[in-house]
Amino acid sequence: MSPVAAEPVDAHLRGVPAHIGGRPPSYPPHPLGCPSVRDGDEFAAFTPAVLLDGAQVGRLTVRGVSLRGDSHNWEGGCRQDAMTVTRIGPPEAELLLLAIADGVGSARYSHIGSYRVTRQAAVRLDREAESMYAALIAQDEGELRAIANKAIAGAISDLRIDQDYSTTLHVLLVPTDARIRERVLFGVGDGGLFVLREGRWEEGSPVGDGNFLDTRTEALPHAYRSVKAKLLRTEPEEVLLLGTDGITNPLTQKDPEFAQHLAHAWAGPEAPSLSDFLWQAQTRAKSYDDDRTVICVWEGAQ
Repeated sequence: MSPVAAEPVDAHLRGVPAHIGGRPPSYPPHPLGCPSVRDGDEFAAFTPAVLLDGAQVGRLTVRGVSLRGDSHNWEGGCRQDAMTVTRIGPPEAELLLLAIADGVGSARYSHIGSYRVTRQAAVRLDREAESMYAALIAQDEGELRAIANKAIAGAISDLRIDQDYSTTLHVLLVPTDARIRERVLFGVGDGGLFVLREGRWEEGSPVGDGNFLDTRTEALPHAYRSVKAKLLRTEPEEVLLLGTDGITNPLTQKDPEFAQHLAHAWAGPEAPSLSDFLWQAQTRAKSYDDDRTVICVWEGAQ
């Protein structure tokens, strides 16, 4: 029997993340320095450069990653983005909750604010889950907006954060009951939702606005009364993408290559593995060096 040839040591190595454009970004594609405990900010020192998560909830498959941006990698700074993937509500009114936050760069403790607000918003929304579920079934955008405002205001009150903790926040709620096709999206600040339909990314829109990507510098805690909400309907073959501006900005650049690259990678119907999703989400584009958080949802056929 002939011996089996050994595979090259690097046969399964992906190498550096892909880049879009003729030249790669100037920053190296890997972390360099990192915060120190001696800097006096233990939260920053213990925040990992990459947070990776995923879940299978019925026919829903979730993949999420929060990455330290190239500029923070170069400077050895802390990741200011945060995300939460969880379920809320009782079994008869259960919702998949996906939350992202992008700490405002000029705020000293924005990394703490983004981390805390995604979690406390989930706690507050869990208390309102049955009301939110009923409003989804009734397709009552006004009630959904009122519940969202109440929950965010409550979360800010619980946390007692000030402007040093400024952050954006976006939350997507998806019923785990496949018979309910409505979803609700709400948030404050830039970033937001895209839907992959027939190979193309389409932006969601907030109530009373024509463009989901708000260019104003709205952020929590001061903008807790400015929560935008949107009721939307999706189908199983569509992929939902919730992201901070580290990914939504390159998705909307004039050159469509970045958007096409991710559309090809995530068009489904199968969700990628966690490691594949991480590698794909790291796709680089020159001049886009901010932290990047992206959560995608795939839905299997009935």
